[in-house]
Amino acid sequence: MCCESKRRFLLLYATQKGQAKAIAEEIWQQAGAHGLEADMHCISEMDKYNLETEKDPVVIVISTTGTGDPPDTARKFVKKIQDKTLPPDHFAHLQYGLLGLGDSEYMFFCNGGRTVDRRLQELGAQHFYDTGLADDCVGLELVVDPWIDGLWLALKEALQLQKEKEGMNNAVNAVSSSLSTTPHAVHELKLSSEIQNLKLEDEGARGSDILSQTLDDINLVAPARHTEPSLVHSVPPVSQSALNIPALPPEYIEVEFQDTQGENPHLSSLISEGTAFEVPVTKAVQLTREDAIKTALLLELDIADTAFEYQPGDAFCVMCPNNVSEVEKLLHILGLSEKGDDVVCVKVKQGTKKKGASRPQHVPERSTLKFILTWCLEIRAVPKKVFMFFLIRGSHICQVLLLQYTLLYANIPQCPLHLLMILFFFCSSEHLPKLQARSYSVSSSNLYQPGRLCFVFNVVEFPAGPSRPVSRKGVCTGWLAELVASLLHPSKTSQDTKGESSSTEKV
Repeated sequence: MCCESKRRFLLLYATQKGQAKAIAEEIWQQAGAHGLEADMHCISEMDKYNLETEKDPVVIVISTTGTGDPPDTARKFVKKIQDKTLPPDHFAHLQYGLLGLGDSEYMFFCNGGRTVDRRLQELGAQHFYDTGLADDCVGLELVVDPWIDGLWLALKEALQLQKEKEGMNNAVNAVSSSLSTTPHAVHELKLSSEIQNLKLEDEGARGSDILSQTLDDINLVAPARHTEPSLVHSVPPVSQSALNIPALPPEYIEVEFQDTQGENPHLSSLISEGTAFEVPVTKAVQLTREDAIKTALLLELDIADTAFEYQPGDAFCVMCPNNVSEVEKLLHILGLSEKGDDVVCVKVKQGTKKKGASRPQHVPERSTLKFILTWCLEIRAVPKKVFMFFLIRGSHICQVLLLQYTLLYANIPQCPLHLLMILFFFCSSEHLPKLQARSYSVSSSNLYQPGRLCFVFNVVEFPAGPSRPVSRKGVCTGWLAELVASLLHPSKTSQDTKGESSSTEKV
């Protein structure tokens, strides 16, 4: 292994959309401050670690995808540990802690993490720290933050017990080498070893009880009870509170503007796995009445010239852009309206010390700023904690507005402020996540309609309210509805072909 320190632990992550990786990186970054060293790998990189021989504690961060499945990066790992021929003590030597990510709006909440957790237990592995299950529906940080806070004490306890056990084993081995190999001496040696193991097990059990009690105490009080105030320039009572605000890691991405115009990359270059097709929309039908609460649309795509194969009910993803007016508004807020069509180069800063530093794969190395904000970044994302930490480094007014945001909206999952709205107050666009493709289910049969693909969806609409100054529509459903408006409302001269057109609109 790459890290031989006695304070080492193995950190594995299994991610689908990047959240588990981001949390694992946060753990990796915090480890040094606690005198620990995390040997971090994606769980799919099984050539870089070996759980069969792993002696140090293992921390696993794993998300859930689909209908309760482990992420794609964990499929090979899960298949391996689910081998029915493995003995029940296969991982008896293994100590681990697991953090599962999921969404309680789906039936099989955190099932990706639960699957791995359950199977490791069946194979004899032991928890050194209780499993955490974080819910994206109400905010992952509600579980993730306290789980990470308690992790460090649990790791140190586990490493200390491991050190004591290794010392005991070394002592037993030394005695073994000095003893005679007569049957009587061997019998005494085995008996001595068994007694020592019983003592260690008893100590481990008592240590576990103490650890559990300690973690309960941690959860009952503020984790930063002994720290100095962080927001010293804010307003009371915040400036008088012992708030623990972790420092941001050094920046490692460099963005360079060029006063030239160039050609944007093709959208297919943004897809890291699978194949992307650009196909025309051949038909659009509104399935609900004009006075219906929700607007349901049926769209038909022409896939005759593609290698796209499907079965009824299969899911496919639509790559959609952000709303044009919102992109323009964001450029205006950032003072970059005049540079929207300028080419920007995104690359890793020279001399960065960040482990595995690389340009985000969802951001092209060379393209226009408007293209990046339109097709690559989720400008409506609910701000993450690390973004708030960035704002705290800013001005006094940033801290005051951040406090207002926290008090008014942070604990109201029904009406979160998305990043674009935050940027009305904070003039910064860092920490924008990837704009995800939206998934839909096929509602047609290739046997009945060869070369055609149909799907049905509701146009998502968000009315204006206290946390939303203007009404808006879903990123993808709103775009699709606008895209096919001419098919839904053709001119009076073409009423006989309503819903069908030779339009060249494509998705």
